[in-house]
Amino acid sequence: MDLKNFTSAIAQIAEEKGIPSEKVIESIETAISAAYKKDYGRKGQLIRAKLDPETGQAKFWQIKSVLSEDTIYSEEELEKLKDKKKSETERQKFEVSKEEKVRFNPERHILIEEARKIKKGIKIGDELEISLKSKENYGRIAAQTAKQVILHKIREAEKETVLNEYKSKEGEIISGIVQRIEDRNVFVDIGKTLGVLPKEEQIYGEFYRTGQRFKFYLLGVQETQRGPLVILSRIYPKLISRLFELEVPEISQGQVVIRSIAREPGSRSKVAVETKEEGVDPIGSAVGQRGTRVMAVINELGGEKIDIIEYSDDPEKFIANSLSPAKILEVKIIQKNKALCLVPEDQLSLAIGKDGQNVRLAAKLTGWKIDIRTPEKEKSVSVSEGDKDSENATKNSAKKEKSEKKKRDAKEEKDKEKVSDKKEKPKKEKKEEKV
Repeated sequence: MDLKNFTSAIAQIAEEKGIPSEKVIESIETAISAAYKKDYGRKGQLIRAKLDPETGQAKFWQIKSVLSEDTIYSEEELEKLKDKKKSETERQKFEVSKEEKVRFNPERHILIEEARKIKKGIKIGDELEISLKSKENYGRIAAQTAKQVILHKIREAEKETVLNEYKSKEGEIISGIVQRIEDRNVFVDIGKTLGVLPKEEQIYGEFYRTGQRFKFYLLGVQETQRGPLVILSRIYPKLISRLFELEVPEISQGQVVIRSIAREPGSRSKVAVETKEEGVDPIGSAVGQRGTRVMAVINELGGEKIDIIEYSDDPEKFIANSLSPAKILEVKIIQKNKALCLVPEDQLSLAIGKDGQNVRLAAKLTGWKIDIRTPEKEKSVSVSEGDKDSENATKNSAKKEKSEKKKRDAKEEKDKEKVSDKKEKPKKEKKEEKV
């Protein structure tokens, strides 16, 4: 055997498949033990091989389990097991005893008395290794068997390595290239394996084309028959925090902390940031010079708008900040988990947002039920997180405000027309007098 080529081949396989060289050697040992059994062994034997990579020599042992007479079925018990007419109760008894006892096979088992003649101090349950004569020549079928075993073992080791690697990356950002799209599921090349972006984890309105590169949030890894299945997401809220960690050094170093995130994927998000270090502006750090940092995150999310607000332990201040960019006059805590926000009349629609989006995100961000009203208490809207009725109230109040504005505009136009008519009539009378 050419040892130089042999060791280099092992190293090459380990590097290409991303598995340790020890696993490759273990696969070869399993393969040559299978080949040995195929040509020189007997049915029922358990043969183990040990390969020395430095010399290229292999040693073989037959493995036998050490048993006592109490753990072996007697001839009478075996006859009862074979009896087809035994009752259900007897069958259950033997099923229980079957867990403790085994059928004796001289090729795989050895009694404790005989085992101690070969190796002193051996105990029941141990494995006895009986040395076998090494062989160098193997037949075609044995070689083919060894090849199949090596391929199977390497494939299993590769799957195990990939599973462990991506299991450790759960909850992190991972970059990948779109490879193909099947049944609205997007398959992404993420390196050693393919990740799956399910339909429910895709941003609404975002289009995926082959060859596009995206960043994904690694939700989890599932072990399947075909190998590890890596589940990716583009809508998970923590995707935003991970992207900010990549773009903002103050966040990755722990100087600025993201306290909470409220997100409507593909449309708008609110991020609450906080710092406890003096001289560090949390909002300025997240936005960056001329908005470069936040724009990098927005571009990665396909243009999703992001509002960055300052977190506060004072709930009144935090709620007022969460309704940004609207200006809040006053925040009153009505009862547990409910707050009343007073806003100027011209800021009402801005505080509510389009279809109630701004106040809905603020409620998600703070965890408070928010009721928005003008000081005159003529218009009100309340939105609670996950409350559909309150969302309808928000929409209705916005519609009412629009309709009332239209009525006022129409009334003003009519008044202007009346004034213009009055001015035109005296002019006509003066002209008639001159004639």
